[in-house]
Amino acid sequence: MFIFDAHLDLSMNAVEWNRDLTQDLHAIRQREANLTDKPDRGKGVVSFPEMRKGNIGMCVATQIARFVKPDSKIPGWHSQAQAWAQTQAQIAWYKAMEEVGEMKQIVDLKGLHEHLALWQNAESTEHLPIGYILSLEGADSFISLKNLEIAYGYGLRAIGPAHYGPGVYAYGTDSDQPLSQKGKDLLLEMDKLDMILDATHLCDTAFWEALEIFKGPVWASHNLVRKITPHNRQFSDEMIKELLERKAVIGMAFDAWMMVPGWERGKSTPESMGLTIAHVAEHIDHICQLAGNALHVGIGSDLDGAYGKEQSPMDLDSIADLQSMTGILEKRGYSGHDIEQIMWRNWVDFLERSWK
Repeated sequence: MFIFDAHLDLSMNAVEWNRDLTQDLHAIRQREANLTDKPDRGKGVVSFPEMRKGNIGMCVATQIARFVKPDSKIPGWHSQAQAWAQTQAQIAWYKAMEEVGEMKQIVDLKGLHEHLALWQNAESTEHLPIGYILSLEGADSFISLKNLEIAYGYGLRAIGPAHYGPGVYAYGTDSDQPLSQKGKDLLLEMDKLDMILDATHLCDTAFWEALEIFKGPVWASHNLVRKITPHNRQFSDEMIKELLERKAVIGMAFDAWMMVPGWERGKSTPESMGLTIAHVAEHIDHICQLAGNALHVGIGSDLDGAYGKEQSPMDLDSIADLQSMTGILEKRGYSGHDIEQIMWRNWVDFLERSWK
């Protein structure tokens, strides 16, 4: 089945992690075999060949560069200018991938439909470009709203204002503050440009304020359910219901600590927790029950989002294994139509509503 993955940090892996995603996954792992600078070295699961193998022909691909103050306990860039420069290196890499035919940027309905037709009508997907919609995870790299205009010009179509901790425009995971005036101004300008608001990572207070201020389309690219995994990173049922009212789609993340309660990062293992891909179906079920249908859930895997096999389901060796979701959902009683909606069509339907 065709898959649309709504959250992949491809440029971060290429530019910051120094991974050549055009290579075979085994070759990428071998190249990192002796590196120790990051805990996921040699354990990555994403490459372009694996995406094609798994029929993952379209994704939301990110730029990401967090700004942090001197007392921050989380890593990041030491100025907004440095963060902006990092995102510009990332967009340069995406453009380089387009030039050699590895990727194809999608910015409007015409491009969306053309890319879908390309993949659906091809006899083989082995050499097809992977379509991507560009999103910014955390808006710290915008020194001013002028940067937003520049970014829109090179194809940015979605923004999540926050990431982890305190942000310039909004506070994110593991923090909580009202939106700053800069954050409110950003949302208003995004509205004018008909951009998509990604509600992922917004702290609770900022979530409710943002949805009141922002009138345009809202999605959550990679989020799970707080009732199953109690943590502020996940959505409460009240938040999910608000997103349902906004006709949002919520992407299911495959980051282990988000999938099951009790995971201790750096200590727990997928094997010790018995974590499998099937666990994400619990989160899918919960949202579908709240919605009364399967029209608001998708895949937003976040695979290789600063973690690898050590923090992924134990039955997932590469991103191609997302295909196993179809059988898991079928066993749980989902119809073929519903499975197709979850695996790709809900995201396409969302874009058709938003970009019409």
